[in-house]
Amino acid sequence: MLIFFDLSSSLSTKLDELTLPLVDLVQLQKGQKVLDMATGTGIIAIAVAQIVGSEGKVTGVDFSSGMLAQAQQKIEELGLQNIEFLEADAEYIGFNDDSFDVILCSTAIVYFKDILAALRKWYRFLKPGGVVGFSCCSEESCGAPLIIEICDKHGILLTNINEPTGTPEKCHHLLTEAGFKDIEVKTQQLGFYRNLEQARTWNGGWFHPRENPLLEVSSEEMGELKAEYDQKIEAEATEQGAWYENLTFFVTGRKL
Repeated sequence: MLIFFDLSSSLSTKLDELTLPLVDLVQLQKGQKVLDMATGTGIIAIAVAQIVGSEGKVTGVDFSSGMLAQAQQKIEELGLQNIEFLEADAEYIGFNDDSFDVILCSTAIVYFKDILAALRKWYRFLKPGGVVGFSCCSEESCGAPLIIEICDKHGILLTNINEPTGTPEKCHHLLTEAGFKDIEVKTQQLGFYRNLEQARTWNGGWFHPRENPLLEVSSEEMGELKAEYDQKIEAEATEQGAWYENLTFFVTGRKL
């Protein structure tokens, strides 16, 4: 998921919609072993643990100790005994081959430096018949195209973090290259309208884990960029408000 704005309550309510449909899609069974990559605060891991039951096991991996602390607090409050959290970089952590029935990565796959290499590792980690599932946003989502357009006029070239998985075809191709079969890509529009006050909230940031040319922009030029952004938002707004595009893909593949 890529969001360039402060999370309002309306955006916060979208988090479950971005994560939990993935749980339904993979059709979990009692007793399965599940790996949740980039687990964050454990939204997916906790939901999965309640489905696979005491005979199953969920392993959540994340590099953020703060998020994992929140996740740990949640499972203690719920009394769940079948989850373990590992503080590690999900891109580099290793497991034995054929270790898991299901591997999930909700909204975070775009943060991996080499997505195809990650999927190939996950293929090895899965048992025969195992399923991988991830979710991601389209290239047109989260305000990216407008910010890219405005910055390009000023000679500032931005990379859209959603680009590698930004279409159903790209998601399908990545899983095919990694060796997966029975690939499905389901789409869900999670966009919504905001009033102009909410829509004019771009803080001049650009989230990309490896590059951000806007950090080098002067305060004067940044003011111009923000002004152009606000003007464009106002021009495109309708009676319903300003549309926030959030087309989400829920992707699964199977190791045969």
